[in-house]
Amino acid sequence: MIAKFFAAGGALDKAIPGFQARQPQIDMAEAVADAIQSDGQLVVEAGTGTGKTFAYLVPALVSGKKTIISTGSKNLQDQLFHRDLPLMKDALGFSGRVALLKGRSNYLCLDRMSRQITESHGVHTDPKQLGQMVQVRSWSSSTKTGDLGECADIAEDSPVIPLITSNNDNCLGRECPSYEDCFVVKARRRAMEADVVVVNHHLFLADLAIKETGFGELIPEADVFIFDEAHQLPDIASQYFGQSLSSRQLQDLAKDIEIGYRTEAKDMRQLQKTAERLHQSASDLRIVLGEPGFRGNWREVVNSPAIQREITRLKDALELTHEVLKLALGRSQLLDAAFERATLLKARLERVCDTTITGYSYWYECTPRHFSLHITPLSVADKFHEQISEQGGAWIFTSATLAVNDDFSHFSERLGLAPKRQFSLDSPFDYQQQALLCVPRFLPEPNSFGIADRLVALLAPVITANNGRCFFLCTSHQMVRELAEGFRAALALPVLAQGETTKQKLLEEYLALGDALLIATGAFWEGVDVRGQALSCVIIDKLPFTAPDDPLLKARIEDCRLRGGDPFSQVQIPDAVITLKQGVGRLIRDTQDKGALVICDNRLVTRPYGSVFLQSLPAIPRTRDVGRVGQFLSSVNGQQEPEDTEEQHTEA
Repeated sequence: MIAKFFAAGGALDKAIPGFQARQPQIDMAEAVADAIQSDGQLVVEAGTGTGKTFAYLVPALVSGKKTIISTGSKNLQDQLFHRDLPLMKDALGFSGRVALLKGRSNYLCLDRMSRQITESHGVHTDPKQLGQMVQVRSWSSSTKTGDLGECADIAEDSPVIPLITSNNDNCLGRECPSYEDCFVVKARRRAMEADVVVVNHHLFLADLAIKETGFGELIPEADVFIFDEAHQLPDIASQYFGQSLSSRQLQDLAKDIEIGYRTEAKDMRQLQKTAERLHQSASDLRIVLGEPGFRGNWREVVNSPAIQREITRLKDALELTHEVLKLALGRSQLLDAAFERATLLKARLERVCDTTITGYSYWYECTPRHFSLHITPLSVADKFHEQISEQGGAWIFTSATLAVNDDFSHFSERLGLAPKRQFSLDSPFDYQQQALLCVPRFLPEPNSFGIADRLVALLAPVITANNGRCFFLCTSHQMVRELAEGFRAALALPVLAQGETTKQKLLEEYLALGDALLIATGAFWEGVDVRGQALSCVIIDKLPFTAPDDPLLKARIEDCRLRGGDPFSQVQIPDAVITLKQGVGRLIRDTQDKGALVICDNRLVTRPYGSVFLQSLPAIPRTRDVGRVGQFLSSVNGQQEPEDTEEQHTEA
């Protein structure tokens, strides 16, 4: 039944120029259709190029059942909704309704925008910020969705965005004067009425964990749940089944109290004073927590005298805020909502400071301006399994990276799944002909002194011979900085480094230059799709084991030990294998692509566990000789004509 849509002369063949059915794609589509029919669980690892998006969209659309599709990021969500779904709707003649639903912080809040513009006419106005708000107000009169991603006048990381959007803490709900025009309410109504709803993992899991009013009503009505890029789910689920408190939440509350004072309760000067004290207390705690970019064990530091002193001051500031807001009850909707938030944040601060409750990891994280305190359950398997059991229906999980040496237990057990089927589909790419893998000889041990200089000396000739067109994927920001400095001194080619601009701009610059080396970490290991010879060499500095002092990893190691397992083989190696597979997947993105992969870590061949990594990767010819990489790339570049370069785009 499903196979006919993919067959020659079938619906997809007629609608999509150059479409060619692949047996793995048909196998996956039939497995998805079977899971939907039987309300079962399915786990599918679909190698790069399999065509998994069409393989789950076709059976979902023809099933006639209400379907929620969750993706790994907002950009992938937009790509699915604006590109892939319309194509499939036309091909299949699907007449049902589809909807895109994002978290509320992506939609303009008309009430908060109005309050901010009113408040911004005061003495503390930032002219640039006010100018951006005026541009947004102009755009708001023409937008149908209110999705700020569609507003070209402000950057995605603009500091204005948190001021003109709402979150669960500060939304006034039905009490809001703009409720009937609310873009979030309208988006949710469309989703309630739709046959297919596209969300992202963060939104789905936030709803699953807290049953947020509005979106929480969506999930019980769905019959089919499909998760693309499902390898991200366990870590994201850990965030949402725990609790957290951040300085941003505290300072947002302080900001709203000040706006309430300036616009609706000018006779209550104590509102401004308590807002200033709350803001200052949050800032002071951030300072004593240490360096930005650091994750630490909250249990270990919470009882230190310096931290205790600032926690006491923050508790006192929250208590004062609570009491002053109680006096203001009934003065305005904004201040009434602020009172409820202060009550919630008081309770949350008490909870995160009680580190005696077992079964959780307690950790904190610092950015240059903010801190966040977290309680994360050691395992989310029981909670996720419970939610699946309550919801019923079909649950389908797919990604290019789910299995470790053909074993899915690492993924399935973390989510408490009991899939009826779980299998891998090989990529259609001919890695024997298209790629070469090199693990160079005579490498120093990872983390040894001066390793960045050794890697620059070893690999600069390869990068030069390839005329750039190379990603160097690192496991730390420190290595990115050291390699960028070294390669800029050694190469005549452009060297781009993550952290110097946004991910999107960095990728655009890389593609525009055509001969650059791009050095990056985390964000570039997955979700980036550069096709053709614009990227013909990917270098990885070492096996991507998570730092052993990472508090989330420590929690999972502790949980594994409590269950009588071996944390290194059951937690650390599988995590590193999945991440490595994602990084390797950047190289070959099309049947015409060719390129070399260099992994600068001797442990692949000197340690017993190296075989687990190698057997989990595609069957790429291997060498220890860096010289052979240069020869391979020279032959590839000699054969490649300029007009063969494929279109490039990003999925991330």
